[in-house]
Amino acid sequence: MNMMNQMAARKEKGFTLIELVMVIVILGILAAFALPRFADFGGDARAASMQGLAGALKSASAIAHARQAADGAALGTSVNLDGQTVAMVNGYPTANAGGIVAAADVDTTNDYAIAGAGATGGTTATFTIVGYTGGTCQVTYQAATADTDNTGPITAAPAVAADVTGC
Repeated sequence: MNMMNQMAARKEKGFTLIELVMVIVILGILAAFALPRFADFGGDARAASMQGLAGALKSASAIAHARQAADGAALGTSVNLDGQTVAMVNGYPTANAGGIVAAADVDTTNDYAIAGAGATGGTTATFTIVGYTGGTCQVTYQAATADTDNTGPITAAPAVAADVTGC
């Protein structure tokens, strides 16, 4: 009789094949419902990238302006930021590769494309993600304006705006 109890106890250890299959089926069902919620983070990543670029452009513009003021230079005089020469108009970086792109160290080859750039006051440069052809996902930088470029007073500081509605 003692031998019978030992065999019964041995038989009841572990899980049966049916129990294991049921657990796998339940996990599969849970994964099928959870996966679509977490599958596409591409839009969020693009939006975050554009918001980050907007912040970088604002900071770089303010730093270049402060550098020019600290140097006591005229409004259109280029400044040097960490070895980069930054073209300036009306006391702030121009809206082109020599200005805001250099100041913010934006990679316009691999990361962002730039369009509509210019070196005069009030010019707008538009940044988009390289290779992205979806909806509106862009950042614009408008250079500072004055009645006459590089002659005070400055009528408007540079403006940075991110539109991530189509990211």
